[in-house]
Amino acid sequence: MSRPLILVLGDQLDVDLASLREAPPEAVIALCEVAEEGRYVPHHPQKIALILAAMRHFAADLRDRGHRVHYSALDDPDNAQTLLDEAERLARLYGCDEIRAVRPGEWRLWQAMRERQGNALPWRLIEDDRFYTTPDDFAAWEQGRKSPRLEYFYREMRRRTGLLMEDDAPAGGRWNYDHDNREPLPEGIEVPAPPRHRRDDVTREVMTLVGEHFGDHFGDLAGFHWPVTRRQALADLRHFLAELLSDFGRYQDAISDSEPFLFHSRLSAALNLGLLSPRELCEGAEREYRQGRAPLNAAEGFIRQILGWREYVRGLYWTRMPDYKRANALGANRGLPACYWTGDTELRCLKRAIEMTRDNAYAHHIQRLMVTGNVALLCDVAPDALCDWYLAVYADACEWVELPNTLGMVLHGDGGLMGSKPYCASGKYIDRMSDHCRHCRFDPKRVVGDNACPLNSLYWRFLETHREALSGNHRMKLIYGSLDRMSDDKRAAMRDQAEAFLAGLETEPAYGRGEHRAGYHDATDHGAP
Repeated sequence: MSRPLILVLGDQLDVDLASLREAPPEAVIALCEVAEEGRYVPHHPQKIALILAAMRHFAADLRDRGHRVHYSALDDPDNAQTLLDEAERLARLYGCDEIRAVRPGEWRLWQAMRERQGNALPWRLIEDDRFYTTPDDFAAWEQGRKSPRLEYFYREMRRRTGLLMEDDAPAGGRWNYDHDNREPLPEGIEVPAPPRHRRDDVTREVMTLVGEHFGDHFGDLAGFHWPVTRRQALADLRHFLAELLSDFGRYQDAISDSEPFLFHSRLSAALNLGLLSPRELCEGAEREYRQGRAPLNAAEGFIRQILGWREYVRGLYWTRMPDYKRANALGANRGLPACYWTGDTELRCLKRAIEMTRDNAYAHHIQRLMVTGNVALLCDVAPDALCDWYLAVYADACEWVELPNTLGMVLHGDGGLMGSKPYCASGKYIDRMSDHCRHCRFDPKRVVGDNACPLNSLYWRFLETHREALSGNHRMKLIYGSLDRMSDDKRAAMRDQAEAFLAGLETEPAYGRGEHRAGYHDATDHGAP
């Protein structure tokens, strides 16, 4: 009689996981805490605590459902401390004849599992069907297309699922309402407080453990607010749909100096761990629109992030790894600015984004793209360095979603595969979309001089530096026209201003191209922290 060991990873905490649906009564289900996973990049303590607490609660839930569960705790003396070795140790311990695993969230781990399929103790690998699409689906959609743009993929997904459709047409007559979702916050607007979840004995024990083992990492555990059970995650979903969704769309690009969450859902971490499903989120948002409780631009914008963007970046990741990880189309080679770990910078927008990340293991997507990402882009930070930082500091960062967003969208490192132009911006953008500038010593209207916003001169320097790669882009034509109309003296002054800023910027040593720490060490060290 077959007795498989079913390995469940920290981002697969779903009772409907394919391997669990097929589990025979004799199966042993294993969840493993592995020390190396907390350190291959210095993960935020809240991220580690979230995953470990969610894993421990999920293991208890499985036991309550009658499953035979082995849980390898971080400090178990027999723990092999690498995921694949620990799984094989447990399979031998229980006399299992194979190990079953669902596709993980990282290519290197998937490859390492595949390499062990022919061992005496075989690995059986199963596709992850918790998404709307599989990598094979994406590859089939992409076949014959010159440019696999998100917009066309998203429209196909809308047709396939019927979400926000009226027969064969999109609800409201348009596919995309992004143009309506770019308003800055008005003065005096009140943002609903996020839910706060009770920390039970399991969560408190995990937080103590994380503080002891990973207390030297960037980030503060004090503000831990993440849902660690499905019940808590569903409470967060209900809060978003009832209190936030109606204003989510119009203010999703806004940035606040004092409010870290605004009208964003903060559901991505629970979604990526498996505590929520993408269908629940999309169908919930559509229901709010259909019942008149949320405007179409809000529901469409939220659904596009999940049905469109999330599925799209996952497809790009799995169809282009491992070469995608080595991409560096703009030849960026500067190390990460040291202030990304300390928050010690006079740039108010950057300082507050880093401080909010430190306190919450979270920053919303515009802070990531247009503040921490934009500064890194303008300073020619190497993709390796920024990808490591994003993977480390955000609670929702899994490599399949973090890598394309950071390397491709933020840094334009894939040469325009994900975005038709770089998302570079001067201080004027930050001034328009936030209240940071009124608290900053730099003037966003000045380009040169002691009080000039550094983002302005860095922006024009970036365009000059990468003219050969970017000037042929039709979406950059007007920008380069403006640059070319400037006098030689003005361009030289801006260049000098930017170079002086970069010369005074303390940075970490840059990594060698393609040696991203989070994926180029021993593949057996990957799994759930």
